[in-house]
Amino acid sequence: MLGYIFRRLFRGLITLIIAVSITFLILRLMPGDPTTIMLDPRMNEAARQRLLKEFGLTKPLFTQYLLYFKQLLKGDLGYSFIYKTPVSEVILSRLPWTLLLMGLTQIVTMFIGIPLGVFAGYRKGSAWDQLINAFTIFGISVFIPWLGITLLYFFGYRIPIFPIGGAYTPGLNGTELYLNVIKHLVLPVLTLTLIYLANYVLYMRASMVDVLSEDYIRTARAKGANENKVLWKHAVKNALIPTVTMAGLLIGRMVSGAVLTETIFSYPGVGRMIYEAVGQQDYPILQGAFLILALSVIIMNIITDLLYAFLDPRVKLD
Repeated sequence: MLGYIFRRLFRGLITLIIAVSITFLILRLMPGDPTTIMLDPRMNEAARQRLLKEFGLTKPLFTQYLLYFKQLLKGDLGYSFIYKTPVSEVILSRLPWTLLLMGLTQIVTMFIGIPLGVFAGYRKGSAWDQLINAFTIFGISVFIPWLGITLLYFFGYRIPIFPIGGAYTPGLNGTELYLNVIKHLVLPVLTLTLIYLANYVLYMRASMVDVLSEDYIRTARAKGANENKVLWKHAVKNALIPTVTMAGLLIGRMVSGAVLTETIFSYPGVGRMIYEAVGQQDYPILQGAFLILALSVIIMNIITDLLYAFLDPRVKLD
């Protein structure tokens, strides 16, 4: 297992280097440069060149690439063009809000989606199964901005139960502040949950249908084992294996959903920061944000692989 962990860490490091390199090149291929937004239209070309030189954008692309990696090895993510502060400070001020949103969404989708998938697979072909399938098809088909705006309209404007934007109301303290933060999270979490819940339900249902037809399930039932024990101890544990894989990959998909959701709800997380940085061509912010997001996806995939060893003893033996 120790050798397996080291191999996975090495592959994760290679993946991270490739992701950082691709991000660096793609950002440089964007039309224009940061000075287009930062400069006053009345400024001349000399002033523009001075700014480009200050940000190191006049150097050859390969030189910029080497300097960027040299900074990364020192733990320096660069200096934001727009905020005029270190990128690490900007990201650290936004990251907790995104982690709260994504973590809560992941917990809610797992605790609802997995039991629903188990129930649908166990009741395959029943009216309940068809109803759950119809709900999951809606979740897969719906567009995040449409769903977010619809929820805002009904529950933020027509029936003003929840706030329409932000992460909290300024001026609050203690318990009142925590409750206010939760209130602001309801609509963004509901939006992401309705979208990504279908993944857990469909994967778990399909796995349960396959597992329940296996010989060892029939053997357990033939030995007189309790049906709940057969379902939860034998069937669910084995059916969780492909669902765990999907959960790790879903983190990456949720990142794109967080960009849209945080923008719609004016939520001060990394997703909204990425949206703002793209419009202002703030390369250091975008590079730092994508580095953190790529790292989080790689770490989740490594954790997913390690969970395999717990769920499937054959992986540990291999």
